[in-house]
Amino acid sequence: MTLAHYFTLGRIVLSPIFVILYLYHYSLGIHGTLFPSLLILIVILSELSDVVDGFIARKMNQVTDLGKLIDPMADSIFRLSVFLSFTEGVVQLPLMLVLVLFYRDSLISTLRTVCALRGVALAARLSGKIKAVLQAIVIFFILLMLVGYYMGYLNLEFVQKASFYSVLVCAVYTVYTGIEYVYANRHFIKKALK
Repeated sequence: MTLAHYFTLGRIVLSPIFVILYLYHYSLGIHGTLFPSLLILIVILSELSDVVDGFIARKMNQVTDLGKLIDPMADSIFRLSVFLSFTEGVVQLPLMLVLVLFYRDSLISTLRTVCALRGVALAARLSGKIKAVLQAIVIFFILLMLVGYYMGYLNLEFVQKASFYSVLVCAVYTVYTGIEYVYANRHFIKKALK
């Protein structure tokens, strides 16, 4: 375990905290704009930990095979937890839309793990990094709309429609990145699966 790994694991720990806060904020006595503000803080901490673990790994020469595997998994776990939370509460995303994100990330994570166990490292693609940035932007966008909603500036219908269409764009691009990843690594995948 390196210092970078602890930041990565911290991102995984933030996942259920986000879910619990989103689903049970009323029971916890958290109301009004404080609710989405705390969610934004958790997302900022998660995104910062992603930047910091990569920086530490490179700066302190702590790049490891384990880190290469768990870092993208931690990203997926956190972001998918957020999107799954958004199927409930105010946002009400359709579950099938979020499952598109889940299936893509599950497929790619499985491929990467199987290939790594066979001694074949699948490099990250630029499209996958863009996908991660796009998902983070969409999450921030939805949370900022929640702030507007709780302040009385946005109505529920607008928040739900804007959330749906922004995640739809994200889902379409996410599917593209999955196809592009498999196609770009097809020779390595065939080699690993032999």
